[in-house]
Amino acid sequence: MHKERTFLQRLYLFLKGLAMGAANKVPGVSGGTVSFVFGFYEELIYSFRKINIIAFKLLISGRFKIFYRYVNGQFLLLIMGGSIFSYFSISLVLDFFLKHYELYVWSWFFGMIIGSIYYIGKGFGEWNSTNIVSLIIGASVGVGISFLTPAAENDNLWFVFICGIIGVSGMTLPGLSGSFILILMGNYVLLLVDSVNELFYVVANVIIGNFDILQHPEKIRYLKIITVFTAGSAFGLVSISHVLGYVLKRWNTIVTAVIIGFITGSLGIVWPWKKALYLVENDKFSLDKNGNKIIENYNRFIPDFSLAETWFAIFYIIFGIALILIIDYYGRKKK
Repeated sequence: MHKERTFLQRLYLFLKGLAMGAANKVPGVSGGTVSFVFGFYEELIYSFRKINIIAFKLLISGRFKIFYRYVNGQFLLLIMGGSIFSYFSISLVLDFFLKHYELYVWSWFFGMIIGSIYYIGKGFGEWNSTNIVSLIIGASVGVGISFLTPAAENDNLWFVFICGIIGVSGMTLPGLSGSFILILMGNYVLLLVDSVNELFYVVANVIIGNFDILQHPEKIRYLKIITVFTAGSAFGLVSISHVLGYVLKRWNTIVTAVIIGFITGSLGIVWPWKKALYLVENDKFSLDKNGNKIIENYNRFIPDFSLAETWFAIFYIIFGIALILIIDYYGRKKK
């Protein structure tokens, strides 16, 4: 599926990667949904499936150009490069808005997901009994996940590896938020906050020539954790993509129905009107290493329609829906 792309097409692909990376960072939002809506989901799955024994043989034999074309290297570099860049840039802006304008950000996400359901479902085709059952199953799983209680933090490296596999699933499974799953597994702060911060700190010190930092046991612990998590994520991307590629090819409509249901069920996770419930131990709030209270779950409620902020939030929901419809319109115009 290697394609020759113009500069603008490559730039647009990088921007799609930015959007997917930002979505992956936010608990409740799925990067896979972004890839589905932006129209590169199947190419993403196809490209990850190409990372196989043939690709490995090409790589170790030094046939780098053939390897690059075989794995659709340009596409993967642009998408993954955008995602990684987003994690350390765009997502930081997103973090700011989540901190200061949380209701409106969640409202925007909520609207975008509603728009995504329309986008995916409009060209679905026939809704027979099998597809309806698949839809209900997907929705039930999505709703069920949103009400699970998070586990305690666990830094066992085997568990961290599993977290990597499951956490990255949000990139390949539309509707599934890898970040939210990590919250449920108890390791969101450890893996996506503390370990990343420590990695930054270590790299910054090494760059300025302070190699003594590599003798610090706590820093080494976090480096091991982030390395194992990254390895698990890489393994998960490739393995899940192979499974998805197989089932999409054999049961495309059923899988799509499950995805639509799952995205619909996940609306509960991004419901804008909610209050964070913080983890309490020994009558005190549990804090991460940065002194922030650790979120255990959310208490969702119906908004007060007499408040102006409620109507502003509804505006952002409509804006989110409209954004997806505009993207859909743009995509159809290009065709």
